[in-house]
Amino acid sequence: MTAAGPVVVTGATGFVGSGIVRAFLATGYPVRALVRAASPLANLAGLEVESACADICDRDAVARAMAGVRHVVHAAADYRLWARDPDALVRTNVEGTRTVMEAALRAGIERVVYTSSVATLALRPDGEAADETVQLAATAAVGAYKRSKIVAEQLVQTMIARDALPAVIVNPSTPVGPRDIRPTPTGRIIVEAASGHMPGFLDVGLNIVHVDDVAAGIGERYILGGDNVLLEHMLRDIAGLVGRRPPRLKLMRGPLYPIAAAAEIIAAMTGREPFLTLDGLRMSRHHMFFTSAKAERELGFNSRPYAEGLRDAVDWFRRAGYLR
Repeated sequence: MTAAGPVVVTGATGFVGSGIVRAFLATGYPVRALVRAASPLANLAGLEVESACADICDRDAVARAMAGVRHVVHAAADYRLWARDPDALVRTNVEGTRTVMEAALRAGIERVVYTSSVATLALRPDGEAADETVQLAATAAVGAYKRSKIVAEQLVQTMIARDALPAVIVNPSTPVGPRDIRPTPTGRIIVEAASGHMPGFLDVGLNIVHVDDVAAGIGERYILGGDNVLLEHMLRDIAGLVGRRPPRLKLMRGPLYPIAAAAEIIAAMTGREPFLTLDGLRMSRHHMFFTSAKAERELGFNSRPYAEGLRDAVDWFRRAGYLR
């Protein structure tokens, strides 16, 4: 990309989106941040950006936001493992993506980057780190979030092939770091662990990457990941950062299912997202390990050690008042 006119970034107030905004500003690109009226703006505070107020499902508002630009990064997404209304999550992730991509075609945008997720990729049956080559079928996905991201990515792929949409797709793994304002499901784990509220752990594996490394790697169809880490080791490292004893109790999944079901019933009544969910338990049966070898080989992509992302996340959560 060459800087000429602003880059539109959807989801600019969010965790990954605000990192993308910072990455563009640091390299001299002006940014037009597409934000919802109700979005908290703390992650854009102090940044010289142009704001465009629009819901990504609002066709006319999105079209106005793309006027006079050449490049669009679509980072807006509803990232939750549980939702009282799963249809609202699907609407944002699928129909919002459709609206943005159709608007980009009509506006003659030169390059669109769609920020997908490793949630759309199939894990390897042997437990080794998966790459970009095999897409997970929507019917095999656990939960509304994963299904919605798979459908949205397939939608973008179809428009690339059928309509010559000038889009590329990136698949971040599990980002951690500063500005996780919501926080994300992984951010909640960090907050709870750093607050001493996680006495045990499951045999879970994640690929952890610093959110700013994801932002810096935006560009082509690549997994943007970091280190493959067991939850046990992640909790141990968080405990070390806050001066607590790490949890030593290894939990069994079976007894947790009725607890998760009860938590979801309570959540449906209160509207407060549960920490333990049925879909989260189902996903935890596999080590969600991935490799960024293609991005490292072809882009020179390098992610910092995952412990740096944990440290930056804990420091940010502490300053923001999340840790008790």
